[in-house]
Amino acid sequence: MTLDDYILAHTEPEPDYLYRLWRATNLHTIHGRMASGHLQGRLLKMLVRMISPKNILEIGTFSGYSAISMAEGLNDDGHLYTFEINDEMEDFTRPWIEGSDVVDKIDFIIGDALIEAPKLGIMFDLAFMDGDKRTYRDCYEMVMGILKPGGFILADNTLWDGHVIDQAYDRDHQTQGIESFNDYIAADDRVEQVILPLRDGLTLIRKK
Repeated sequence: MTLDDYILAHTEPEPDYLYRLWRATNLHTIHGRMASGHLQGRLLKMLVRMISPKNILEIGTFSGYSAISMAEGLNDDGHLYTFEINDEMEDFTRPWIEGSDVVDKIDFIIGDALIEAPKLGIMFDLAFMDGDKRTYRDCYEMVMGILKPGGFILADNTLWDGHVIDQAYDRDHQTQGIESFNDYIAADDRVEQVILPLRDGLTLIRKK
């Protein structure tokens, strides 16, 4: 047994529906590893339980795994708005969201969150950033404008397979986007932040 196996064996079991979604994502999409998976999915649900947000913004739905995971942790009056800019994912993702037990808590929107999310007229308690890494700083500033004081941002992939400290990737635009974002957050006195070395890196950010 590996340490990862041990961790999963002592973590809340992955719901069967989400396991089937994870498997389908890996079988039928090019970038299946982008799905959150068992450990991160249960962490997202737990963080939602702890924060008790009324409104969650997700940027980057992909196959819907993280959206469903977070929606599982919402209170009865909570709601999640998730944006996916790649309209080619809609035919795969929408049926999985609509077939879940938490469909009534999720609005799945095809479009650019940087443009469309502020138009909702909602102040959010929690945001999960998992979109284009090249625009993470712009995305962050957009979110900060519609995030309540004391609200949280979860930014995914902030270690980027370790590329952030690998000079071989210095000219890679996505790596540059993540590095720029990490440096920017570290110097931003409007927030408190900590990077968790979970999977590909997850930064927890609290707006003061």
